[in-house]
Amino acid sequence: MKAILMQTAGNPQVLAIEEVKQSEIIEANQVLIKLKAAGINPIDTKLRQRGTFYPEDMPAILGCDGAGVVAGVGSAVSRFKLADEVYYCAGGLGKKNTGNYAEYAVVEQHRLAHKPKSINFTQAAAFPLALITAWEALYNRSSLLEGKKVLIHAGAGGVGHLAIQLAKLRGAQVATTVSTPEKARLARKLGADLPILYQQSDFVQSVLDWTDGEGVDLVFDTVGGEIFFHSLPAIKVYGEIVTILEPDFKLGNLKLARNRNLQISLELMLSPELLNLERYQAHQSLILEQSAQLIDQGKLCVHLSEIYPLALAAKAHEVLEKGSITGKIVLSID
Repeated sequence: MKAILMQTAGNPQVLAIEEVKQSEIIEANQVLIKLKAAGINPIDTKLRQRGTFYPEDMPAILGCDGAGVVAGVGSAVSRFKLADEVYYCAGGLGKKNTGNYAEYAVVEQHRLAHKPKSINFTQAAAFPLALITAWEALYNRSSLLEGKKVLIHAGAGGVGHLAIQLAKLRGAQVATTVSTPEKARLARKLGADLPILYQQSDFVQSVLDWTDGEGVDLVFDTVGGEIFFHSLPAIKVYGEIVTILEPDFKLGNLKLARNRNLQISLELMLSPELLNLERYQAHQSLILEQSAQLIDQGKLCVHLSEIYPLALAAKAHEVLEKGSITGKIVLSID
């Protein structure tokens, strides 16, 4: 099969398409998938730059997100059959025999979900990692309820534009930071009540004006760095902040958060993969199954920025690393 191999860490040019041995089912609970598309996420570029979590398994095939058709099933597989269409987030962190920048992949059945019927494979492959991240952050890490006010950073980004929709589905009021008027229009189209052009306005002051000086109930930080600490005064007393990045305490401290009695939560949707936690891997596939219903009902959509053929994975990485991407980038494998 053809696959994009990463032979060593470095710039995007370390990614090259090569012919490799086709993935095979070796365990009874595994499913062979003929991939149609693979999502690209920031974690892919970070692993390519610095090296994977499993350097002893090099060369590696990157790509956590996949969508395709079932081409084979192990003897213990009961939830899927040949020709079923699936999407999922699994592998891609450098472990041997994983990764989705390829024509085929083998994945345990508890990690798979049936693809939404109303969308194509490229759209499906754009969802999993970003969607699970937003879902866990808003629905599992926080107490987001109807009527609450939330600030979502980078509302036109891969995670952010899905988070806006999930927050609105819970009945929340949503403010979001964006960099351009075009992204503000997209955010509003997705349901945002207050898009904030952060390069033109102080987002903290905008939020305080929006909430009559009280602050939002919840901040969802998808940016990290100084933004985490700058967001604290925008949160009401006894409010919450969920971040998908590790706070860098060289950039700030938690004195204000402590004085305001804020709840701080960390979200890393890759934990089940890194720690091999089957129970939570299965929970994430359930999130995708539930989301498929929302997608087919027209209540949840993904915005595709660019679609590249598999052979141009390096180009896709270059584009993602330039920043300011709206929505998601996907590799088409047909």
